[in-house]
Amino acid sequence: MSSQASQHSAPQPTPERIFFSLNGFQQSYALKGAIELDLFTHIADGASTAAELASRIGAAERGVRILCDYLTVLGFLNKSDGHYSLAQDTAVFLNKHSPAYMGGTTHFLMNDWQMGNFRDVAALVRNGGALKGSGDMTPDHPVWVEFAKSMVPIVFPSAQGVAAVACAAPGKMKVLDIAAGHGMFGISIAQRNPQAQIVAVDWENVLRVAIENAVKAGVNSRYRTVAGSAFEVDFGSGFDLALLPNFLHHFDFPSNVALLRKVRAALNPGARVLTVEFIPNDDRVTPPFAAAFSFMMLGATEGDDAYTFRELEGMFREAGFRSTTIQDLPNSAGKLLITEM
Repeated sequence: MSSQASQHSAPQPTPERIFFSLNGFQQSYALKGAIELDLFTHIADGASTAAELASRIGAAERGVRILCDYLTVLGFLNKSDGHYSLAQDTAVFLNKHSPAYMGGTTHFLMNDWQMGNFRDVAALVRNGGALKGSGDMTPDHPVWVEFAKSMVPIVFPSAQGVAAVACAAPGKMKVLDIAAGHGMFGISIAQRNPQAQIVAVDWENVLRVAIENAVKAGVNSRYRTVAGSAFEVDFGSGFDLALLPNFLHHFDFPSNVALLRKVRAALNPGARVLTVEFIPNDDRVTPPFAAAFSFMMLGATEGDDAYTFRELEGMFREAGFRSTTIQDLPNSAGKLLITEM
């Protein structure tokens, strides 16, 4: 084949990805608007045409048709002969009748503070992190109350996976849940093991949400809280298990090592630490979701990161722990680290 023919057969450059990315904010707001309109739930309930949906929603048919077509382009809907249906993941996660409904996460992921973190990415890059001095880790930051209220559906599968590992053997168990947030990791263990006692650490305003969830789950009699910074409060001692759910990425290497040493001092001999994190490979560009999480940290924190397994294992080793292994969590982009004393 001649070089000229080879050039003709090779894919030609196109600006489509650039154009689509520059307009990417439209995808976020289209999904948010559809959730606010209960569009996906109405489709699940049998309304399948733009006219039927417009009647149910109380909206203009033209607006509904354009939104549904755009959501079809994005893969959230299917369209055939003018009728719309839900894609598989949409049916599971965006239909209000589904127990896995996660539409409420928009309140955290798309709040003004979160979106504002990325309005000047060039400045973030020049600064190497958040522009607000202390990012999102200031005491009693209200964003974490929103997180605790909104994110239960998305973390629930991870919490169940962690509980299954934690409760593989029955018996009494004293659990330290650091940065408990919504509390679902400790609560899931308490539900699975009626002899488990949970001590949850977080800001006082966030712990109110965790206590509400513990009451709903019927485990509040075995659920105690310690309000304040995990770096400053007294954990107590005699713990058989410590939980670190999605916390270490908020801090730099030395800070994490100092925290892990403090955790280790609170544990019984033979205790374990279960850590949940989004963990990129060493190349830092795979897998996509975990690798992209570093960009969220760029906007939200001063200098923290999505750490690789090698980096996390090094933190635990420097803090005096013996060994750390990694495994998948069912139905989650996160990974579970199991660390032994």
